[in-house]
Amino acid sequence: MQKKRLAGKKRTGSSRQRHVHEFQGSTRLAEEGADRHNHRFAGVTGQAIRSGNSHVHEINLEKTDFLNHFHNLKKIRTGPAIPVGNGKHVHFVTGRTTLNDGHTHRFHFATLIESPLI
Repeated sequence: MQKKRLAGKKRTGSSRQRHVHEFQGSTRLAEEGADRHNHRFAGVTGQAIRSGNSHVHEINLEKTDFLNHFHNLKKIRTGPAIPVGNGKHVHFVTGRTTLNDGHTHRFHFATLIESPLI
């Protein structure tokens, strides 16, 4: 099966778009008592960035989901590609949110596979 090109899009040299990954996750709990909470988030990574024999992606996400305050995931880098079969791969991601309301949240998640329909 031949891939379709979008009209007006040329795939030349460095202007060629590299793949991205969708992701979703939840932070770990933070704070105590009635303020104990976590945040949910979802988004799309940046394009692939060559790293050694593999590649990584950068994540910049604003406004995780919560009722009265937000955290960002800023300049988070995924780990290298992890093969999952059929030429597909995912990435493991770990880090901390930005500081807000006197606390941060840790998170761990895996991206979804790249190009799931291709």
